[in-house]
Amino acid sequence: VRICEALVHYAMVNQSSGTLFAWLPWKFPDCQAHFWAQYGLVIAGFLLALVTFLGQCSKPAPYGRHQKDDTSRGWGPLIPQRLAHTASDSTALLSYTLVFFLVGDVSAQGYANYVFLVLWLLHYLHRALIHPWVMRYSSRCVPLGITLGTVLPNLLYPATNGDWTGSAEYDDNYYYDPRFIMGIVMYVVGYCINKHADLKLRSLRGRGGSAYSIPRGGLFDYISCPNYFGELLEWLGWTIATWSLAGLVWLLFTMATFVPRARHNHQWYQQMFEDYPSQRKALVPFVF
Repeated sequence: VRICEALVHYAMVNQSSGTLFAWLPWKFPDCQAHFWAQYGLVIAGFLLALVTFLGQCSKPAPYGRHQKDDTSRGWGPLIPQRLAHTASDSTALLSYTLVFFLVGDVSAQGYANYVFLVLWLLHYLHRALIHPWVMRYSSRCVPLGITLGTVLPNLLYPATNGDWTGSAEYDDNYYYDPRFIMGIVMYVVGYCINKHADLKLRSLRGRGGSAYSIPRGGLFDYISCPNYFGELLEWLGWTIATWSLAGLVWLLFTMATFVPRARHNHQWYQQMFEDYPSQRKALVPFVF
């Protein structure tokens, strides 16, 4: 009811100005150099997402359950997994934040811009500083090459989104827009699904243990990778809420990573456990 009231109020406020649910609810700084820099990053992001998808489809990256002596050879020396995850996700945290404040247009920043900043920090503060130190990994080490391989995407996509959300001037009443409302709700739901799935996976492995078992309960009864599903839902909500190509290209890269890996993980479970539930899908309940 409150959402409906908000939408009606938004319509009344914007009826006279003709900006009801404008297709483009933002204005970008009137600077050609800035414009082309932003969309140059977007184009680079699309290309990297395509390359990543093709690479991930052919062979899963050698970490986690797919890390074996023969597959990780050539990826460099092993380093502590917890430090690797912290370093990797801290790059995304710092890249976004620095660009948001140092490159973004302070005069254009309003409540919507800071909501997006909080959402990004909410995800990456947890990913960088909490998640690596509470999870129980199957292997204590990961090849250095895997960590170095995250540097480019963790600089490119956060910088692209930090620039956009720090520079775009959203309509004053954008908080009544269904895109903003629906996007935020999807983000929060996805965040909760992701964290619940991570905790469920953590609980399967005793302190110091490295053995795998079949996860059960919650969305694990329907898909093999609800942690990936939850994060994809987060970034889909982000894309809708920001209504930007920067958000879209980040979503596509996330899909390019998670869709093939979810398929590989699902196949791994099926091969490892004879009693693995046959009705489970890999990533999307009842679909894939």
